[in-house]
Amino acid sequence: MASREHKRASLNEKLQQLRAATNSSAVTVETLERGFLINVFSEKNCPGLLVSILEAFEFLGLDVLDARVSCSDVFQLEAVGGEGCDASVLLDGSTGEKTAGPNANSLRGFDVIDTIKSQVESTCAGIVSCADILAVAARDSVVALGGPSWTVQLGRRDSTTSSQSSANSDLPAPTSDLSGIITAFSNKGFTANEMVALSGSHTIGQARCVAFRTRAYNETNIDASFQTSLQSKCPSTGGDDNLSPLDVTSPTTFDNAYFTNLKNKKGLLHSDQQLFNGGSTDSQVNTYIDNPATFKTDFANAMVKMGNLSPLTGTSGQIRTDCKKGCDASVLLDGSDGEKTAVPNNNSLRGFEVIDTIKSQVESACAGIVSCADILTVAARDSVVALGGSSWTVQLGRRDSTTSSQSGANSDLPAPTLNLSGLITAFSNKGFTANEMVALSGSHTIGQAKCIAFRARAYNETNIDASFQTSLQSNCPSTGGDDNLSPLDVTSPTTFDNAYFTNLKNKKGLLHSDQELYNGGSTDSQVDSYISNSTTFQTDFANAMVKMGNLSPLTGTSGQIRIDCKKVN
Repeated sequence: MASREHKRASLNEKLQQLRAATNSSAVTVETLERGFLINVFSEKNCPGLLVSILEAFEFLGLDVLDARVSCSDVFQLEAVGGEGCDASVLLDGSTGEKTAGPNANSLRGFDVIDTIKSQVESTCAGIVSCADILAVAARDSVVALGGPSWTVQLGRRDSTTSSQSSANSDLPAPTSDLSGIITAFSNKGFTANEMVALSGSHTIGQARCVAFRTRAYNETNIDASFQTSLQSKCPSTGGDDNLSPLDVTSPTTFDNAYFTNLKNKKGLLHSDQQLFNGGSTDSQVNTYIDNPATFKTDFANAMVKMGNLSPLTGTSGQIRTDCKKGCDASVLLDGSDGEKTAVPNNNSLRGFEVIDTIKSQVESACAGIVSCADILTVAARDSVVALGGSSWTVQLGRRDSTTSSQSGANSDLPAPTLNLSGLITAFSNKGFTANEMVALSGSHTIGQAKCIAFRARAYNETNIDASFQTSLQSNCPSTGGDDNLSPLDVTSPTTFDNAYFTNLKNKKGLLHSDQELYNGGSTDSQVDSYISNSTTFQTDFANAMVKMGNLSPLTGTSGQIRIDCKKVN
């Protein structure tokens, strides 16, 4: 689940869409703890406006909590965006829920979900969400281990974010006392009885030593032999990740033994034993000991309720292709494992501060409307035009990714050492022809590259102009100076023209991959064509950029509109 700040940013984004969807500017909004207090002022046609607003709320996945209507005055409505059973826990990331305190090195089985998703995608791509897979897998796992079944309602969609801080604050800690556990579940709409039933899921699974060490060494409401057993597995120092079953009696069977363990002072976690420790839930534990059928019925009902905990539906969220990640303007995101630091980009890809400045000015004029992805696409076009290149129409409406993959960039971006067949394959994998690849490579008529990217060419290759080679070696020593820069187009490095192609014919391509375009291969004729007709190059380049700008963008309600291009909201 997302942090409070993220929820408000997400709801603010939905508000902008609401204004557009209802076609009404007479909307004022007060941000509340759980959503918006929305006032719509209308002097006439109140019923029609009400219907329009409710339809907009349904489209945006917002739930109506309360409505007070007066057609002669003000229609007032309080709403909250849904965030709950949305598979956010499956997303990778150093700040995601996987690495939250209650989950890190304890929550497992992600590979099973990934395998199921892969098989489902091969059968019916883009239809079944990771959230639905997770809900069904939870039910079927319980059934497989002897537990009850229940009807899983389908139609959930997947979140685009995952919040470690929210998981840390919302999930009950293993050190919680009874009042804290009751409050944590109550905050999500569950009664104390439902909390006890759901805690019965601890009849299967394991916990880390770090989660029960204090109980094993410092608590008194614990069976002596059980305590000794725990201490043998969990030393007083070290062994934090050593595992012990949550149900010592029947750890791989879904039954009511967990509750019997509590009565016998064999609860693994402090929070487990709190359910039977002279408090208000003792009687419920006794009921489940005496009547396992009641436990299974109550558990199934509570799981149905949990599975319907503010799911994303309709057009909210997305259907992830890969349950671990999401897409667009991802290269702008900061992070040690992001695309900025991928090998082809690190200390080479520049100008991020320009995008940040543009975004800041756009946000001050019309907050939450223009995505970083659209800004990046327009900036690419306008940069080319400013340096003498052709223009093209940029389609707008992209939305921003919430993830950035260094490994994806390293594998997908063509390396400067690639030969011609590798270049053609890399572009073909993204749907581009060899001719479009040559046209897009013409972007190297501007920009620079690091010494480390062309050192091997400067010292080891023979298809290189001698004076050009000497010049490169003077700027790029055989050892050291890895980040020294040289222009990709030695002739006119700040003008968008066809000189890059002339350089290739003259054996003055800076990168090995550049020179491969003119080295006796299938693309030589295309290079000659662009040398002879610069207008053809400019036209082909513009058309290929339009195609690249439409390469699987996020639209609709997928992704988000980042407020700061360097980080997710």
